[in-house]
Amino acid sequence: MSAGPTVACLGAGYFSQFHYDAWSRMPGVEVVASCDRQIERAQATGLAAYAELGEMLERERPDLLDIIVPPPAHAESIREAARFGVRAVICQKPFCTSLAEAREMADLADVAGMTLVVHENFRFQPWYRAIRAAIDGGKIGAVLQVTFRLRPGDGQGPRAYLDRQPYFQTMPRFLVHETAVHWIDTFRYLLGPPTEVYADLRKLNPAILGEDAGYIVFGFEGGVRALFDGNRLLDHAAGNPRRTMGEALVEGMAGTMMLDGEGVVRLRRFGAVEDDCLFTNAPDRGFGGDCVFALQQHVVQGLAGQCSIENTARDYLAVKIIEEAVYDSARTGRLVSLAGSP
Repeated sequence: MSAGPTVACLGAGYFSQFHYDAWSRMPGVEVVASCDRQIERAQATGLAAYAELGEMLERERPDLLDIIVPPPAHAESIREAARFGVRAVICQKPFCTSLAEAREMADLADVAGMTLVVHENFRFQPWYRAIRAAIDGGKIGAVLQVTFRLRPGDGQGPRAYLDRQPYFQTMPRFLVHETAVHWIDTFRYLLGPPTEVYADLRKLNPAILGEDAGYIVFGFEGGVRALFDGNRLLDHAAGNPRRTMGEALVEGMAGTMMLDGEGVVRLRRFGAVEDDCLFTNAPDRGFGGDCVFALQQHVVQGLAGQCSIENTARDYLAVKIIEEAVYDSARTGRLVSLAGSP
């Protein structure tokens, strides 16, 4: 298509600010409406405001629906989009309430001819794009292991998460379902599909329902390993702890890349003491290096036939399968094989 799509948004809560801002900066895209059950929040966007999704879709007939609400509302919202013939849908993660529901929505999108994309934006953070390019360019040789230490420092005390996303406190599955899925997908982006997983999860803050700390070890072909070391109560050195949410090491036979809390990637070659700056100056606007903008722009370009869209609902089922394996491992204390998973 020569011009960008018309876009309607469902949800006007905390994180939606990054979606609306990104759409407003995208050439050729017209955001036509906002829907939220608390209609005053939709009205605050300055767009045509609705309290009911069906009414918005019927009146506005957008090309694309951006779903920015928690998982319990995903399936019904996608069904409504299909009912009104919406061409494309972007749905926030964590995608749906279960693997079975996610599969049902992927099937529905296929039948309806709808492009359904999961808004998994961490792989679009510019530092991970730079790390992937360096891996592909052979800068650290054969990769042996990747480690990410999640340290946002926002999980302490009885008021944890209440000022920003209060529903975090009542999620029965929290650290993995809400947060670690970002790195499940990012590890897949950097290393390919994992073959096995082992998890040790725990709850440290009694004020919340789900787990908020743990270790997850992923195995990949050729003996490559990745470690997610997550603890939402602890912090790391960063002006904004939510910029990268933690720190990473990507280690290869010829060198090591280090991601710090400011989004800077440094490269130390094997045997060297000093390191070099590989990536810096990520955008300060938006969330996480402006990854929301990057993802939404990617989808618009994909709809225009300019690229192959990443993280369609069908592709993202692999993340849901791995998530279930993580919880299964934590429950049983066993290594879980992912052989045969998509």
